[in-house]
Formats: sequence, structure tokens, C-alpha cells
Amino acid sequence: MSRAPLPLAPEERLIFALDVPGRAEAVEWIDRLGNSVRFYKIGMELLASGEYFQVLDLLGQRGKRVFVDLKFFDIPATVAGVIRGLGRWKVDYCTIHGWHPAMMQAAAEANQGDMRLLAVTVLTSMDGADLRAMGIGGEPEQVVVQRALAAQAAGIDGVIASGREAGPIRRATGAGFSIVCPGIRPDGGGGDDQKRSVGVAEAFAAGADAIVVGRPIRNAADPAAAAALIQQQIRDSLK
Repeated sequence: MSRAPLPLAPEERLIFALDVPGRAEAVEWIDRLGNSVRFYKIGMELLASGEYFQVLDLLGQRGKRVFVDLKFFDIPATVAGVIRGLGRWKVDYCTIHGWHPAMMQAAAEANQGDMRLLAVTVLTSMDGADLRAMGIGGEPEQVVVQRALAAQAAGIDGVIASGREAGPIRRATGAGFSIVCPGIRPDGGGGDDQKRSVGVAEAFAAGADAIVVGRPIRNAADPAAAAALIQQQIRDSLK
């Protein structure tokens, strides 16, 4: 059975994508953003440095929440072993791919702590044409909702999905299922590899529990101010 959504204060609903090559750069960003960010996502780029778990521990020492975004996808026994191993660390969210019900069920059964597992539905860099090129029928919304329901049935706690599909997911799965939305563009702009992006207010209005933001903060002239502005947009959306 899926766990209840992670209890989040308003300021914890912004997750910053800490996409950096190593520990030194991670520390610089954590210091630079200060109190404007309380939740961090650490992914594959940092993993290649060999310093991944150093940063994970550091975030915990700084009182930050941690999202392990490594999108595990393998045979059920292997993924179950990874999830059991991660239980040794303080992790709030962890991603697995939402393509294989038996794998998702094994991961859910192996997750004995407080970590919430999120199934990746369709990457926000993909659209309908990308799905068809992979031999997957249906538009992103249909595929995402199907995968969300499969994840919920397997005992996974929530999904990663574009804010464009948050509304249909919420209607299909109900209130006790977590929805975390990446690909957020606060100004509504695009121009990068994100194909299904939405704004902050739109994501929360549709039912998102939290959002992941990377480049709009990282590329800002004043990253801490950019994060603070998004925090204000979140507070306004939750009123």
C-alpha cells in the first residue's frame, strides 16, 4: 500500500535540482542558496563524481531534505536490493522507473523506512512523437495516467510527472498519492530540452505536492532571489 504523502511545509515544496559535478560545487550552491531552499534533488551527474553520498550526508547535516533521483530500472531483485540499501541513509524521495509492475512491487516491499518512492512516468523532455518513436501508443497524458495507476497498484507512493498531467493523475489516483513535477518554468518560457513544462501556479492548481526547479534558479543573476520568488509563488498558490 502506498504511504501517505510526505508532510511538507510550504517552503519544502520547492526542490532544487543540484546538478553539479562534485562535492565542492554542491557546497557552493548550498551556501549560495541558504534559507531560500530546503529541499535538494541529487542525480546522476553528481553520482559520477564518487562523492554522491558525501553530499547526501552533508545535506542532512545542514537540515535539508533529500531527493535521490537515480531512476532505478532493473530486474525486481536488483532494484529491491538498492532500495533496502538506501534505507541506511536519510532520504525523503527516491525515483524508480514506472515501466514494470513487478519491479515496482519489489521496490515497494523492500522500502521499510520513511522514504517515499516515486515512479517516473514520462520524462518531461519527451512528447508524443518521442513516445511513438519508442513504440509506445497514446499521447503523454494517457501513458502517464496509466503508469501512475500501475505504480499506485504496486504500492509505490507517488509519481514524477509534468504539471500538465498532474490534474488527470490526481483525478485518477485520489488525494493520498504524491505528485512531484519537474520541468517547471516560472516565467512560462521554454527554449531548452523541456517539452512539457508549466508554471508554478499551474502545477499546484493541478494537484502537485512539490515541484523541481533547476535551470531557472541556477542560471538566474541572483539565484537566491530567484528561489525566494518561486517560494512566494508557491505560498500564493497554496492560499
